[in-house]
Amino acid sequence: MKFRKIEYNDLNSRQKESYNFQKVSGLLADYGFTTIRLSDDWQGADFIAQHKSGTFIKVQLKGRLTVDKKYINKDIWMCFKHQDKWYICLHDELLNILESVILKTKSWDKVDGKYSWVRPSKLLFNQIENTLIEL
Repeated sequence: MKFRKIEYNDLNSRQKESYNFQKVSGLLADYGFTTIRLSDDWQGADFIAQHKSGTFIKVQLKGRLTVDKKYINKDIWMCFKHQDKWYICLHDELLNILESVILKTKSWDKVDGKYSWVRPSKLLFNQIENTLIEL
């Protein structure tokens, strides 16, 4: 068998989610975590990351910076990719910083209570960088 690297953009959405989970799991291993992928969201989490100390975190994996009302007060960590780097942070801490940006938008207030950025501005990213952990 000959191994060939794949093109991420050639994957379907389910394959991309699996690919991203594997990439993030490898990065979290450097910080002492092992991961368990969930077949169905459990309390809002796509996977559980357990630290070598025994503590665990519930993680929602996204392809981009996202906040969502359904994750409020659920102790969910958001993990997302930005400019070929992966970041992780507590959803509610992220939301506290971003509230002034999204609070009056239709997407947040009237439509579905979620907001995401494909390409966050440098100014926005600077606002949240102290909340983010780069993996």
